[in-house]
Amino acid sequence: QVQLVESGGGLVQPGGSLRLSCAASGSIFSISINDMGWYRQAPGKERELVADITSGGAANYGATVQGRFTISRDNAVKKVYLQMNSLKPEDTAVYYCYADLQKWLNSGDYDVWRAWGQGTQVTVSS
Repeated sequence: QVQLVESGGGLVQPGGSLRLSCAASGSIFSISINDMGWYRQAPGKERELVADITSGGAANYGATVQGRFTISRDNAVKKVYLQMNSLKPEDTAVYYCYADLQKWLNSGDYDVWRAWGQGTQVTVSS
């Protein structure tokens, strides 16, 4: 069982910054973590990709956050981060981290699945 726990959300004024963290824990000894990333969901809207990052560090961003947000990860401690700058009221949402996991089986085959965090609220308001 792998758990993802987010932290760092809160209330911030427009133009401010926040840094979200997401840590993987649990039975991860025999599991590989491939892509990690962040989605967000605002009330009444669909969940949208914010950013993702490969295990090698290649990052991809949603159009609405490009140039303002930076995703990074530390593979040694199995964490992914989201630095959010120049925040706008429209960035208000619940932010969810995810991790694409892979586990090799005794048969030589492998299982892949996506784990999600519980979400952390980010509110941008004056």
